[in-house]
Amino acid sequence: MLLFEAVLLMLFIKHWICDFVWQTPEMIAAKGKYGAWLGVVHSFHHAVLTFVIFTAVSVGAVVFALMLALLDFVLHYHIDYVKVKYGEANLASSRYWKHFGLDQLAHYVTYLIIVSIFIRSIQ
Repeated sequence: MLLFEAVLLMLFIKHWICDFVWQTPEMIAAKGKYGAWLGVVHSFHHAVLTFVIFTAVSVGAVVFALMLALLDFVLHYHIDYVKVKYGEANLASSRYWKHFGLDQLAHYVTYLIIVSIFIRSIQ
């Protein structure tokens, strides 16, 4: 089980880097318009780091790592789109924080699913 926890931790750190270090205000604004380039770029950052993580822990499984990265890209993009498009925008509102928390929960559930797929593939 140590591999499960290690990969999950790497994905959590990746999430922090992409969402809280690299993400710009312009990316955040773009995520509410479906197909907007900067929203796509943001999700692409997630996919690239997911690919790096899975190629590092499973050397030689490049195609499988690419599939997991693509899954992360698609889910991340749509979770963000729904949050920005339909969620509360006022940071002072308690509703904003409920929506933000739900958004983060959805991302972490995505990582649980991705790591579960990975672990099942190597057993």
